[in-house]
Amino acid sequence: MDNVVDEIVNQVVDSGNESAGGAPGFELPLLLLAGFRTLIDQLHTELVRQGHPDARPAHGFALQAIGQHGATASEVGRRLGVSKQAAGKTVDRLERLGYVTRAGDDRDARRKLIRLTPQGIELLARSAAIFDDLRAQWVRTLGSARVHDLEAALREIVPDGMWRLDVAGWFGS
Repeated sequence: MDNVVDEIVNQVVDSGNESAGGAPGFELPLLLLAGFRTLIDQLHTELVRQGHPDARPAHGFALQAIGQHGATASEVGRRLGVSKQAAGKTVDRLERLGYVTRAGDDRDARRKLIRLTPQGIELLARSAAIFDDLRAQWVRTLGSARVHDLEAALREIVPDGMWRLDVAGWFGS
């Protein structure tokens, strides 16, 4: 999966104030983003190979936001940091692809709950297994101790409970 438009990249001009490690400060967030993007691109390449050619990164976030117990479009939007309308469009697409279904809420007849279908649950399970394989590749490349240290350092930096799904909304999408 290659979504690169061209090889020219905007870069921040080095101010000469490099951090103690020798790298300019702006490099860290770019490397973290590039690592994330690499993993997501590899995930989706494998999902295509395994029969999910229409799955997109936003779909994974939305399926996670819907969760095991289902959610309304408003709840999905809030969890993703997007409008109810934007969440509704994503849910419409997921429904057409067979990953979710809409049904009445047994507790409140005015609400429509979005629920994962067996195909949606299977997509999440495949994604989890692929992420395990990708992590194992990192371990083979970097070594177990370096991957463990990277994960431990990120857990130390990331505030507790910050498994946020609102990436699309945060980017302004």
